[in-house]
Amino acid sequence: MAIGTMGEGGGYEIEGFEVPIMTAISEMVSADGKVGSEAVLSATGITVRFGGLTALSDVSVSIPPGSIVGLVGPNGAGKTTLFGVLSGLLKPNSGRVFLLGEDVTGASPQARARRGLARTFQQPELFNGLTVREHLVLAYRARHERARLWRDVFTAGCLRRPARAETERVESLLELLSLGEVADTLADVLPLGTSRLLEVGRALAASPSVVLLDEPLSGLDVHEAEQLANALQRTVREEHVSLLLVEHDIGTVLNISNHIYVLDFGLLIASGPPEEIREDPRVRSAYLGDEDVAVGRVDIGSHHGARSTSDPHNEAAAGQEPDVVEERST
Repeated sequence: MAIGTMGEGGGYEIEGFEVPIMTAISEMVSADGKVGSEAVLSATGITVRFGGLTALSDVSVSIPPGSIVGLVGPNGAGKTTLFGVLSGLLKPNSGRVFLLGEDVTGASPQARARRGLARTFQQPELFNGLTVREHLVLAYRARHERARLWRDVFTAGCLRRPARAETERVESLLELLSLGEVADTLADVLPLGTSRLLEVGRALAASPSVVLLDEPLSGLDVHEAEQLANALQRTVREEHVSLLLVEHDIGTVLNISNHIYVLDFGLLIASGPPEEIREDPRVRSAYLGDEDVAVGRVDIGSHHGARSTSDPHNEAAAGQEPDVVEERST
């Protein structure tokens, strides 16, 4: 890989792309110090137990630079648990998590955020009373101008003109995510699809190397889902950031992902490009049942991943405790 140069936006320019400095370092220097490419975020041998229930068993995943990676599986497969481990909200019983080549297994969510990991939530966590633009400004300053952020809170520092880099970054995100027309609209009156776009923008304002997206398409209509999916593809192409997408809408995941991991009952049952996942009999069985797979009646791309409670293997049908079922519910 060719060695790059510093870009005008403060990132590192490699082969025509300006990327966050830490992403550039991750791509150029591997764990043994040699020039090469490595995962931005990875986990190896992850096992998580809740009492007597094994939610994840020896699961390993890897998210390369500048890619969209899908994480799918029926309800109760362990997706949310793995998401929690990767983001730092849950500590695994065994296994390790690496961010930009550094072991962060014991690091807090805040520490991982400072190292280049960002995430969104199923329910947008936005501030009532702030506009779309103000959300992006706040996220930018929290990452890049913390001193300015505190001055804004306790003094009249908010009256000082913003730095040129801040203005340019905010405007570029508004354009990237097609939020320009609602830039000065209060976040609490936005429709759900636009709120999800704002959450993505807020995550990107921190210049992350990888963003974890927790069911961003949930509750969206067809038009909103298509708009968000297109925005995610544009984000990877233009920002050269990596996305890990946890989503029930497997059709969209198959359409936009470079690589997909499939979980079922805490086990990694398949991993590969979308065309392989679509035809994998283990995946079709997990989603559709053995009978449908045998006769080829259903296209997995049209299925949304809900496992029927009449399935004798379903956690609720098996009579597990309600709190355990909740841990496995997504």
